[in-house]
Amino acid sequence: MATSSITKNFIISGQKQVEMFADAIEASANDRTPRVPINVTYLQGADDILKFMERRKKANATSK
Repeated sequence: MATSSITKNFIISGQKQVEMFADAIEASANDRTPRVPINVTYLQGADDILKFMERRKKANATSK
């Protein structure tokens, strides 16, 4: 989501526009995308990277 639009100036006048703006803010706050858990492998050092790449090569070779 672009954040540069947050810095734009805009004018809200009248009760109806105020209510529409407040409703839109509430709707956007309630309409959040849920976080999806993922498995992550942290590689530290050249040995870990080499082992990971070897497993990747083997997995790709068998799936073709």
